[in-house]
Amino acid sequence: MYLILFGAPGVGKGTQAKLISKHFNIPQISTGDMLREAVHLQSPLGKKAGELMAHGKLVPDDIILELIRERITRQDCADGFILDGYPRTMIQAEELDALMIELKLPVFRCIEIVVPDAEIIRRLVHRRVCEHCASDYNLITNPPPPSLLCPHCGGRIIQRKDDNEHTIAHRLEVYHEYTRPIKDYYMSRAHFYTVHGMQDIEKVQEQIFALIH
Repeated sequence: MYLILFGAPGVGKGTQAKLISKHFNIPQISTGDMLREAVHLQSPLGKKAGELMAHGKLVPDDIILELIRERITRQDCADGFILDGYPRTMIQAEELDALMIELKLPVFRCIEIVVPDAEIIRRLVHRRVCEHCASDYNLITNPPPPSLLCPHCGGRIIQRKDDNEHTIAHRLEVYHEYTRPIKDYYMSRAHFYTVHGMQDIEKVQEQIFALIH
């Protein structure tokens, strides 16, 4: 199974990707995780990416695509994988399609999780995350322990610097301008589905699993 999860920041893509990954035993792949791993391992691509990131520059599409190529040709991707948060632009979508054809891999199923912008802002302003294992918490729906120490790994639970209303609103503008048009690109093919993310996590999971089956 080859799956792309679509949706703006804060709709719950990461949460659902983890549930899908565990149930179907296929890896969840995000560009952020790949970049951090490559920089940590100091691979040739990681060194290039690290230098750019250290100077506050965006990592170009060609490096991201090569990281994806390297990742999806590993043994744990033999039965498929989930892309979480990629592609973000039309150029990336077209390059990803070309890579899948080159590697003789099947077409993606695409599932979009939809949540109103006002709710996304509310969610992200109240989001907290473990700085060590990246476990998510929320002051309203899933509050962290009073100690602010992660029960999974003991790491500190913090608020990300970009989880403020102004920055979130800007991220949503960028998403609507650059990423939403990709929806039309994939909708022109089969296997594009939409799930409403205002439901409980379990209900969203149930509907996604039904679409996958």
